[in-house]
Order: sequence, then structure tokens, then C-alpha cells
Amino acid sequence: MPKTTFTREEIQSFAQLSPFELKDKFIQIAQAVQADKPGQKEKSIPQMLNAGRGNPNWIATGPREAFYALGYFALSESRRVWTADDLGGMPEKEGSGARFDTFVRQHPDLPGIELLQKCVEYAVERFGFDRDDFVHELTDSSVGDNYPVPDRMLKHAEQIVRGYVADEMFDKKPPADNLSLFATEGGTAAMCYIFDSLMKNGILHKGDKIALMVPVFTPYIEIPELDTYEFDVTYVQASKFAEAGVREWRYPEEEVAKLADPAIKMVCLVNPSNPPSLALSQRVADQIKDIVATSNPNLLIVTDDVYGTFVEGFRSIAADLPRNTLLVYSYSKHYGATGWRLGVIGLHDDNVIDELIAALPQAEKDRLAKRYGTLTLEPEKIRFIDRLVADSRQVALNHTSGLSLPQQMVMVLFSLFDMLEEGQAYKRRIRAIVQQRLELLLEGAEMKISDDPKRAGYYIELDLLAEAERVHGKDFADFLEKNYEPVDPLFRLAEQTHVVLLNGGGFEGPEWSVRVSLANLDDLDYLKIGHHLRAIFNDYASEWQASKA
Repeated sequence: MPKTTFTREEIQSFAQLSPFELKDKFIQIAQAVQADKPGQKEKSIPQMLNAGRGNPNWIATGPREAFYALGYFALSESRRVWTADDLGGMPEKEGSGARFDTFVRQHPDLPGIELLQKCVEYAVERFGFDRDDFVHELTDSSVGDNYPVPDRMLKHAEQIVRGYVADEMFDKKPPADNLSLFATEGGTAAMCYIFDSLMKNGILHKGDKIALMVPVFTPYIEIPELDTYEFDVTYVQASKFAEAGVREWRYPEEEVAKLADPAIKMVCLVNPSNPPSLALSQRVADQIKDIVATSNPNLLIVTDDVYGTFVEGFRSIAADLPRNTLLVYSYSKHYGATGWRLGVIGLHDDNVIDELIAALPQAEKDRLAKRYGTLTLEPEKIRFIDRLVADSRQVALNHTSGLSLPQQMVMVLFSLFDMLEEGQAYKRRIRAIVQQRLELLLEGAEMKISDDPKRAGYYIELDLLAEAERVHGKDFADFLEKNYEPVDPLFRLAEQTHVVLLNGGGFEGPEWSVRVSLANLDDLDYLKIGHHLRAIFNDYASEWQASKA
């Protein structure tokens, strides 16, 4: 294959973009090349394979059907109250449980009704709900006729999602203290709310020192650089090698030890990581626990655990360090629900943040009392988890805060589905899908990765420079570094094979690494991507050999 038509200077300029903006450039390149071949038959033009974004190409159908069945029941409840053409009333609570049972018997063939009934029965049994109370929350919320009350999260919804978190994020061994939850518009909103409220409450200040465990999802790198924050960032690098040329993507002890600096006020991590897609090892979790116990007791930890369900026996660091940790979880990847915007922030009631707020200087306490004074006569008693809710609506609009009630009901049904055998079977299936795609990618690329039982496999990050040294030796790796930009392989892939990947350097990983999403294309597409990646790699080897002639 020929070299890319872009000059080195052009490639250098584009490399300054965020990986997701650079991805759009690669898409434009691939599309432009396709458009330049009007004489070719459509089937002879390679299909563009965009493995740059992690939106899964699967969805969980069962809980969605249950949600739609719930909608029919909810409308029947509304029509009981007030019927006039398209006009209904607010569903009534009293007797709603019995009416639900009747509806189930009368509509046995309604898609989703059987699973909905299982979810209701399981919730009542596991959580000890009053049947009328729970069914009414389901019905009234699914029609969306009220503001969220409580605004942070509905009563039954919070208990159910707390149970889901205990099962899937804490490996069914949750800490003894209560976990309070704030339902948010996806993990993205959760990130924004956390950074904003920590600043608003004087826990973090502009220019403060924080740490990022990298490689990491790009917004965690870009947010601290904004002029609102301008944090002094320490990078904790996953720089271990399993063997020569095979990167392990694990954190050496000396890297984790950076967190012992008391000047570091917060550390952010994605667990399992993005892009390497590995769950945090117990060795590292234990080291962080020791650091908190000895050197840096007020260290705040923000852990984004969206990929946790893809690892058998996953246990969040929020379970090991509940007092120090803000947990972020999104339903988007597991359930194929990025468009639903379903996320939660979890914070244990006994936590360091509330202690830090209580210990602020009097001037700061006075400032915060004024900020939250319209909400209560005792603003100093407002917990941080509730301050997040108020801050999400600029405090003044706190009375209209909270995630929409239909969204909360989808979250509830996703959670209950997971607690049933149907949900566990679904989980095993999507895990198998990403593992199959990973194997096909590696088969096509002829590349090695480390064996790791904590690999989620939702993404993979491949270190091309390490692979170059493993296969052809250090002279070849040095040739690549000297003669090409680290993103040159991605330009060649887009231009010559219509494959779109992301640059690992944009995630604060090795500059010569690439990130492949294993979630959003058909299985055999990953075999094709692997072949294309190997072909590009072989082209570089040929150019190296020619340079020595």
C-alpha cells in the first residue's frame, strides 16, 4: 500500500485535536476516498469500519418490553380516574397492586408483561416493599405526570438501584454503611456535577493538585485543563510490561505511590479502564487503601465503573474505600442505552467530603450558608450528595431538579432484570460477544496481549511501537519514531482501508498506541480490521527494509 497523502506537518496539526474530534477527521477521510471512486461498483468499495466510538450495537430487549408493558398498564390506571377522549387522570395508589395483578391476567399475550410481573414480584420480595406503594411509583412515574419527589431519586428506585450496585459493583459484598444515590442524565452529567460541586463547596480550588490514573477516558484529561479548574495534574501511568514488547497496562507500585502526596486532593479513574479495559487489581486497591490509612487520609477518589459488569467478580474501589469514594455508574454500555442517558452518583453516608465541608473556615461556611440558605433554615446540614442535586440546577431551581421519572423507571427495570436469571444470561452473552471480537481482532492483526482475568474486553489498546520492537527489534521501532508521526498509522488506515480507530496518545497512553472499540461492529469486521492493521504494519517494515538497502 502507498503512504498517506497527508504531509507530516498536516498530520502534526491534526494530532493536536481530541481523539473524538480526530476521529471525525478520519471519518471524513474515509468517506472522501469512497466518494472519489464513482466508477467502481458499490460492492468493490470497502465498507467504512468505524471502531472509534464505544456505542454498543446490542440492546437489552427484555426490560424494554417490560417498560412498554408498564406503559399500557399505567395508561389503564390513568383512564380509570378520568376518561374523556384523550384525557386521563393521575393514577391512584390504593389498590394499584391488585389492579396490576388483574391486568397481568387479562393481558397474558402482551409483550413484556411476564417479565414485568417477575420484576414486580422480585422487588416486593427482596426489598420488602408495600405492593401498592411500589406499583404506584412504577405507574405514576412511567406516565411522567409529577416532578421527581424526592428530587435526588425516587424512594423505591433508589433502593433497587442500590441493590443493583451492591450486586454488580460490590460483588454482592457491599460496605455496611448506607449508599445514597443521585440519578443523573448519564455518566457524562455525573462527571460535570461532581467537578462543579466540589469547586462550589470549597473542597477543590482552581489550581489544586489532582491525579489521573491513565490511560483514561479523554474528558477526565480535558476537564481539569479548562480555565474553570486549571488543576495541577499528576499522571499515574499504567506502564508495566508483561514481557518484552507486550504491555500489561498495570500500575507499578512506584506510580501508585504518587498518591501518597498529601497535596494531591483527588484522584480520578475509570475502572475497568478505558481504553485498556482492565479492572483495577487488588494489589493496587490495597496500596491505595494503605495510602489513605497512612499518608493521605482525605484523598478523594472518583471512580467511573461503567464497564464493571464485563468483568467476572468485579469489585469497585468504592467498596474498599467507601468513605473516600464517589462512585459513577452508567447503564449505557451494558444495556445498549446511551440514548436513554441513565446514570447515578453514589456516595456513602459516612464520607470524607461532608467532614471536609464541616471543617471549612467560618468565612467559607458563611458563604455556603448563603448559597444554600433558600433550601432550608439549617443549610450547614445539607449533605454533599444533596448539594450535588441543588447545584445541578443552580440551587435556585432545586425544586425542579432530578432525573425524569420515565428514565428512572427504565433504570429500575434494567436493575431488576439483572437480578433475574434472564438478566444474568444476558450478561454472559454480551461478555462473550466482546471476547469473541477481541480474539478475531488479534487473529487478524497477529498481535499479542497479556493474559489477564480482569480484562473487560470492551476496548483494547494496542501499543504499536512495543509490537514493532517485539517483532523486528529496537532498530525498527527507532525507525518509526524518527520518520513518522505517532498517528500516521491511523491516517493510513482511514485513507487506504476505510478503518477508523482512535489514537491512544489522546487518552494519555503511549503515543504510538491505538484504541479499538470492540462493541459497535459485527464480529467479522474485527477480523478485517486486524488484517488491515497488520498490512499497514507490514508496509512500515517494508519501508524500513528499503531504507537500509
